[in-house]
Amino acid sequence: MNHQKIVTALSTCILLLLSFVNAIYAETSSGIDMHENFSTSSIKKGKMKIQLGPRPFFLVNDMDEGALKNKLLACEKKPSKKSDFSIGHRGAALQFPEHTRESYLAAARMGAGIIECDVTFTQDEELVCRHSQCDLHTTTNILTIPELAEKCSESFTPAEIDPVTGEVIRPATARCCTSDITLTEFKTLTGKMDASNPRATTIEEYLDGTPSWRTDLYAGKGTLMTHKESIELFKQLGVKMTPELKSASVTMPFQGHFSQQDYAQKMINEYREADVNPANVYPQSFNRNDILYWIQNEPDFGKQAVYLDDRYETLPGFDHTNPATWKPGMEQLAAEGIQIIAPPIPLLLTTERNGRIIPSAYATAAREAGLDIITWTLERSGPLAKVAEKNDFYYQSIKNAINNDGDVYTVLDVLARQVGILGMFSDWPATTTYYANCMNIQ
Repeated sequence: MNHQKIVTALSTCILLLLSFVNAIYAETSSGIDMHENFSTSSIKKGKMKIQLGPRPFFLVNDMDEGALKNKLLACEKKPSKKSDFSIGHRGAALQFPEHTRESYLAAARMGAGIIECDVTFTQDEELVCRHSQCDLHTTTNILTIPELAEKCSESFTPAEIDPVTGEVIRPATARCCTSDITLTEFKTLTGKMDASNPRATTIEEYLDGTPSWRTDLYAGKGTLMTHKESIELFKQLGVKMTPELKSASVTMPFQGHFSQQDYAQKMINEYREADVNPANVYPQSFNRNDILYWIQNEPDFGKQAVYLDDRYETLPGFDHTNPATWKPGMEQLAAEGIQIIAPPIPLLLTTERNGRIIPSAYATAAREAGLDIITWTLERSGPLAKVAEKNDFYYQSIKNAINNDGDVYTVLDVLARQVGILGMFSDWPATTTYYANCMNIQ
């Protein structure tokens, strides 16, 4: 290389370096946080390359040999994109503290086209994202902050352990609710993995209960979110939204005036205030009256409201294999204007005598009544090799057909292609996104 070429090359490098420095200066001087910019702007409107990581491929490799495994293996090099079939359950709660900014970002990176904020309220009636109104003692660091811990409905009580046998006589307990504190106080908390240690004799031990198959690797920073903040984040990420109106753990009307209908309406109002297209919102509730309220009073949102079916534990005598015990029946639900029903996975599946997984009578009846189906929750059970021994809730109706982690894709395939579900809630959306991409499910 001659002298002139060297000078030209050096000049080019200097110019590029100066451009980079100027860009940094422009961002920092305008108040833009570079990490924030990378976290949100880079995936705004789905422009960021979806990153699925190794887990989907681990699961596919663990599958029993057959046509489905071959199909999924053939998609290994297929470009990944987000899919509405893939719903981030509390974000990406398998490894990230649920309902935190970090969990939501992880779900979006894994291709979740819809992300969930479970909605509850604070003492000053502000809406926030928490799975339960009274779970702060297991999902945040509230017990480590004395001035807030003293406001909890029930203070921490250490476990009583038999000194001879080591058995738990009385487990450690606490109860801290969002309604115990104000929004300002809520925002000072840090999210953690949802867990507690029943044998704990100290607060530190109580908070250290994460199951071995989960992780605290990403629990160092769990940024709690208000409902409004989740809406703005989801808009930036270009994903749809599925807020669940959680059952209040306090007597309603709260403080004598905040009624259940006020609560249901306030949630929808925050989408209207943020100018969100109702087509991008799937409001959920286990309370059928909430669904009917939205259908009657907010039809633009109510037409795709999701009725979460928990009658298997709330309706005496309910048997998902016996339509005579379903009250109301599928036809009545459809007649009321409900268009989407969302039972847990075991209500939708059963097995034939040969062990093959097939749709249940419940699933067939729902589809025959014209109801669409969303279900929950994938990737919430830990390793599946011993699922029959554990009598795991999510696989209880098909436990004898499950014997390895790869079977999660067999289950998902039956739900997608035979039951015909619209979407799947998952604690690790990458697993569902990979399947949806491979099967060309948008």
